[in-house]
Amino acid sequence: MNDGSRIDELLGLRRAGVAVSFQETAPDGLLRIDAAAVAGCKYWKLAAEGHSFYTEASAHYGCPIGSHTHGIELPTENAQELESMLGTMVQLEYIDMDEVPGIPQLDQPFGVAIYTPLADAETEPDVVIISGNAKQMMLLGEAVHAAGLATDASAVGRPTCAAIPAVIQSGAAATNLGCIGNRVYSDLADDELYFALAGSQLASVVDKLITIIRANQELESFHTARNRN
Repeated sequence: MNDGSRIDELLGLRRAGVAVSFQETAPDGLLRIDAAAVAGCKYWKLAAEGHSFYTEASAHYGCPIGSHTHGIELPTENAQELESMLGTMVQLEYIDMDEVPGIPQLDQPFGVAIYTPLADAETEPDVVIISGNAKQMMLLGEAVHAAGLATDASAVGRPTCAAIPAVIQSGAAATNLGCIGNRVYSDLADDELYFALAGSQLASVVDKLITIIRANQELESFHTARNRN
């Protein structure tokens, strides 16, 4: 059993972890997504459901916000849609325009993005995306801390897809509560959130997760008994 399978099983995840990698070109034989999805995070959902595939820049044009975080230069029509969406968000007081320059972006040329269920990843991914309920993410967060990979600024805000460049650039794990767009497009449940970490961190986190889960089980019994007194 590889680390991707182990983390899914250890946490009892409702949906599989997702591996995301960025390369100049796609591996031979991998399925290409031709039609642009309305949101890039729909690709997360597709991979979590068991599909492996890759996207080129044009497959992200339907998601102006996601294109922005992925450093993709948009055609004029889509760039205007991005400006319109940001304008609407500002008008609704959802964001302030001053926040936009601080949104993390990939700073490398976009070739292809490869998505696969984490358990099926044949090479080390750039980013691992895990979604689960609060207790599952608590355990994962404790394992990340035990592995020495947490930071004081490890929470990434909206948009959810900003967690990808944030993790790549910082090398640190990041929690993300999700955003309303992501929750609609990915079917993320109301009681679920995300944890993203670098693929290079996965083995260390899984190793610590085994210990953390065992410790929590013992501590739960201790506190349950204490609570009865």
